Amino acid sequence: MDFLLLLISTGLVTGAAYGLVAMGFAIIYKSTGVVNFAQGEIVMLVAYIGFSVANTFHLSFFPLLIVMIPISMALGLVLERLFIRPMLGEPIFATVMVTVGLAVILRGLTIMIWGSEPYNFDGGISTTVVTLGGIPFYPAQLYLVAALAIVTLLAWLFLRFSRMGIAMRAVAANETAALLAGVSVSRIHALAWMLSSAIAAVAGLLIAVNFKLAPDLWFQGLKSFPAVLLGGMDSVVGAALGGIIIGLIENLSQGYIGQGMREISGFIVIIVVLMVRPYGLFGNREIERV
Repeated sequence: MDFLLLLISTGLVTGAAYGLVAMGFAIIYKSTGVVNFAQGEIVMLVAYIGFSVANTFHLSFFPLLIVMIPISMALGLVLERLFIRPMLGEPIFATVMVTVGLAVILRGLTIMIWGSEPYNFDGGISTTVVTLGGIPFYPAQLYLVAALAIVTLLAWLFLRFSRMGIAMRAVAANETAALLAGVSVSRIHALAWMLSSAIAAVAGLLIAVNFKLAPDLWFQGLKSFPAVLLGGMDSVVGAALGGIIIGLIENLSQGYIGQGMREISGFIVIIVVLMVRPYGLFGNREIERV
């Protein structure tokens, strides 16, 4: 029983990391219809910038997070203006390939500036073990799970009740109709990249603190992709829940089946689910009149 609880607890932590990154994917896809394959690299770049800012100004975690969110939003806006805005009106596939190229650029830029060696980064968070229900946690792990819950709630409230959130949903439902209704589609696209980058700041800092700060942190984006497919590419809240599901499945399969299952279990799950529900567990079914 203790072994099962330990696997579930570690699965929640891993799933929270997946969920945060997956939410960044979903926000951009929901607003633009583009899969941003540079999301993992943005998470990595923001984490490295946060590491440098923390060391330069000697900031603890929460002041660092407050500083990094607007910095990351500005970064997202710049990337959208330089790489995505010129692609408006072009085929979706061409825009997706631009994000692939952007991913490679950000990966190389990060190594060029910070080097290829990993860094120790605790973010000023205590390493004293906290026991909840007999299960040991590091405070950073609890921060990661709490961050997913808070960001998910804020995303739901924003999309449900705010004026810009409703406009974003309108663009997602029918971009042409939203444009005719006076919604600035280009502004919504920029906002989506800014919000996605803000979530990347939360995800990048907490993943770096919980796991490691190294140039392969970008791989977290690829590992989080099953979560967004499982939850639904156009469902931000679904992506968060999909992250938790994938994290639990990975840890349970590793604990009870074998080490190798951790790497493939998530992809096995999405293959099975997508064969039944191609739009994901929480995604919207697309209906076309023929």
